[in-house]
Amino acid sequence: MPREQFPAVAIVVSFVDAINRQDLVVMSGLMSEGHELRVLDEPPVVGRETNVDAWRGYFDLCPDYIIYPEQIGETADDVAILGYTTGSHLALPDNEERLLKVIWRAETTPDGRVAVWGVLDDSAGLRIRLGLIG
Repeated sequence: MPREQFPAVAIVVSFVDAINRQDLVVMSGLMSEGHELRVLDEPPVVGRETNVDAWRGYFDLCPDYIIYPEQIGETADDVAILGYTTGSHLALPDNEERLLKVIWRAETTPDGRVAVWGVLDDSAGLRIRLGLIG
């Protein structure tokens, strides 16, 4: 299907919403078969089912995990979200965790799926490269 039917930003916003609701069924439906989770310098988690299992474990460990997007940027290849989380594995009080900015980077497919979901450390250079302003 043509990309116009599946705007990349809409796909990624739907994915974040599914994460925030811990809805593994919707998340799975939005993941490509070869979906990759890339978290900082850790080895990637590859494959839809493997990622669903990884998210299930994370949600069990962090039942209050929420992503709070502040800005969304889009380039030809990426959708990036700048924001913060609460309830993560860092186990920080919410007021401290809210101070830690994170960039999530997604690559989508023409058929409306997330092929890559990555977590990156925030930096000014990365914000510029990924189309984030601020």
